[in-house]
Amino acid sequence: MEPVGGGGGDCRRPCSADPRSTYVLSNLAEVVERVLGFLPAKALLRVASVCRLWRECVRRVLRTQRRVTWISAAGRPGARHLDGHCLVRVLAEELENVQVLPQTALYMADSDSFVSLEECRGHKRARKRTSMEAAFALEKLFPKQCQVLGIVTPGIVVTPMGSGSNQPQEIEFGESGFALLFPQIEGIKIQPFHFVKDPKNLTLERHQLTKVGLLDNPDLRVVLVFGYNCHKVGAGNYLQRVLSTFSDTNIIVAGGQVDKLLSLTSEKNPVDIDAIGVVGLSFSGHRIQSATVLLNEEVNDEKTAEAAMQRLKAANIPEQNTIGFMFACVGRGFQHYRDKANVEADTFRKFFPSVPLFGFFGNGEIGCDRIVTGNFILRKCNEVKDDDLFHSYTTIMALIHLGSSK
Repeated sequence: MEPVGGGGGDCRRPCSADPRSTYVLSNLAEVVERVLGFLPAKALLRVASVCRLWRECVRRVLRTQRRVTWISAAGRPGARHLDGHCLVRVLAEELENVQVLPQTALYMADSDSFVSLEECRGHKRARKRTSMEAAFALEKLFPKQCQVLGIVTPGIVVTPMGSGSNQPQEIEFGESGFALLFPQIEGIKIQPFHFVKDPKNLTLERHQLTKVGLLDNPDLRVVLVFGYNCHKVGAGNYLQRVLSTFSDTNIIVAGGQVDKLLSLTSEKNPVDIDAIGVVGLSFSGHRIQSATVLLNEEVNDEKTAEAAMQRLKAANIPEQNTIGFMFACVGRGFQHYRDKANVEADTFRKFFPSVPLFGFFGNGEIGCDRIVTGNFILRKCNEVKDDDLFHSYTTIMALIHLGSSK
């Protein structure tokens, strides 16, 4: 995809087509917009170069496409494809058809298939090369101006494409992934952030946090945060150090510890997948409403899972234009629920029938019970300290409402 531009010619030049249709498509903006409204974003960017009228119509059409879209993929367990990860293949096809122009993209994929651990076992350089090639191939599919953040985790939670009411799936094993496509939304700002551990300088400067909207930002509402390479010495302490700089503010914080960071196109320097760091997205805007709930170790059957989900439902977050997130420990899933799969995703769907759910199974969870309403009233389950945000063997469920769609 390329930015809207170019063209600027006159639509009314001579043509061999029916002069009446030529007149309509050259002069009546209402008709042109109606026709262009059926085209996907990529096609709109191409036809914008036809003439000035069409370029202006394309801009108006794109301004109406403000809903978050997603592309999801899942392969058969144990299957391997020579032509790359299923998410890359599906994205290459489906991005041709989406009607939004993404400004920010968040993708997650299973680490076993994406990083090719089995194919490259024992060959660290080969594994690193393989995973980065897949990440580069995926990044090239998005518009140049789109900020892409990509991570890999042990397992994926995904809602199949087509409708937010589709049944979400907890895919603990096997090839899977999704990409959330955030268009430019009026009154809402989404900013990626990234902090890399520097053993020589562990101090986080205030201007670094302010630049990405984490400090001195009265409109900040939600932070999705992910620590990567947390199996390495000092990684957990660094994650806590970063979160302590903004977690005491009245915001929703949710996320967890993942395997690797693979994509962050907002930065000029290439991603070092072997580094220790913290990455995420900040969501700012008065229209945002959000809530999180913690499912602790005692939540181990459908009844207790429903009780936890009722707390999230009690937040009264609007379901329209809302995204659900699930960040679970790798120790939960079907083993935790006595060999019954998809318990938490099924319970979420029961209480939120039209909200798509996304997330992962990781190595540590971040969050607690918090609600931020339209009046920006914060309610906590208790007095939250930094340590209370970090958990293991739990699940964090989150809702992020991006305002009423117009």
